[in-house]
Amino acid sequence: MKGIDTNILVRYLIRDDLNQLRTASRFIERDCSEQEPGFVNQIVLAELVWVLERGYKLDRSVVVAALDALLLARQLSIEQPEDVRAAIRDYMDGADFADSLIAAWNARLGCEYTMTFDRSAARRSGFRLIK
Repeated sequence: MKGIDTNILVRYLIRDDLNQLRTASRFIERDCSEQEPGFVNQIVLAELVWVLERGYKLDRSVVVAALDALLLARQLSIEQPEDVRAAIRDYMDGADFADSLIAAWNARLGCEYTMTFDRSAARRSGFRLIK
C-alpha cells in the first residue's frame, strides 16, 4: 500500500495544474488498485477539506461530493471510512469537518466525549465545553 498526500488529491480533484494533474492521475489510476490501494488517512482528509474550502472557496456540497467520490474509489483505501461518513453527515449539517472527524474518531476509540474550548464545536454531539 502507498500513502497519498493531500496535494496529490487536490491536483486530482481540482485539475488546476495540468502537469501535476497528469502525474496524480497516472499514479491514482494506474499505480493504485483494489489489490494494492493508495492509502488516504484522516489527517489528509481534514487537510483536503480545509484546502478546498479556504483555498478554493468551494461550497460544502462540492466538498462532500469530492469526499464521497474518494470513499467510493476502489483504488483508494480510506482510513476508518465509518468515521469519515459520520464527519460528512455532521459537516453537511453545518459542523466543521475536522471537528466532526475528531469526535467520530474519539467516540470509536471509546471516549465518552471530547473536551474543547471551541464553543461552536461544544454545541455538537460528541463534545463538551471545558470550564
